[in-house]
Amino acid sequence: MIDTFGTKELREKYLPALSRMDIIASYCLTEASSGSDAASLETTAKRDGDHYILNGSKAFISGAGTSDLYLVMVRTGGPGPNGITAVLVEKNTAGLSFGKSEDKIGWKCQPTRVMTFEDCRIPISNTLGQEGKGFNYAMKGLNGSRLNIASCSLGGAQSALEAAVDYSHIRKQFNSPLSSFQNVQFKLSEMAVRLTAARLMVRNAARAADEQSPKAVVACAMAKIFAAEECFKIADEAVQIHGGYGYLNDYPVGQYMRDLRIHRILGGTSEVMKIIVAREILKE
Repeated sequence: MIDTFGTKELREKYLPALSRMDIIASYCLTEASSGSDAASLETTAKRDGDHYILNGSKAFISGAGTSDLYLVMVRTGGPGPNGITAVLVEKNTAGLSFGKSEDKIGWKCQPTRVMTFEDCRIPISNTLGQEGKGFNYAMKGLNGSRLNIASCSLGGAQSALEAAVDYSHIRKQFNSPLSSFQNVQFKLSEMAVRLTAARLMVRNAARAADEQSPKAVVACAMAKIFAAEECFKIADEAVQIHGGYGYLNDYPVGQYMRDLRIHRILGGTSEVMKIIVAREILKE
């Protein structure tokens, strides 16, 4: 988003360090009272000379408190999407604070916190693109986010499938390995089919995004729905194949299942993705 919509000065200031991963950035849209209805966000940015004064809070922010740079959607105008602007806030800016790290059922290695802005002063030159266009930028940025989440789903499901295959060879019941039972073979086959279909959908959406196709938004939404839903089922089935051992932390499949569960919510819920798809097919 910085590369696409940022000024030459912002790109030169931040992109080299971001590309080298010398610094990490976070995307900050969600608020406690505006999740799926993101355009109703309430965090404000009031002009004060050549600065904005930010007040409000963001919730469920990935990397909050750890990241060095925050791309924050704030309200600079009236209600609705046209009153939203995207700004960049550095970690040590006065008036920016972070809540406790949330205790999640999955994604344990990734910090998630509330961000609070209390008379947080940033230069207006930190504005990304045009004032009032931030919601449009945020939605375009979500295409990449949805591809990333779908791709993470593929990785988790691949690991879950491999773990289930390995376990089926080792675990014996009735003096035979689980892999010799047709029921288990069918489960593994179905998992492989779902994973292959999900991978093809994600690659199709990535190609549409790269080509800036007018179908990219709906392609990314479809890929996220399918990959997030089907890959979670794969991880859940892997737990089932492990039986009681799958419910123990001694085996990784339980973690895969917990980690993949958030992908059906993160970056736009499956239900919101279905709204995006429905709007597209109903207008044709």
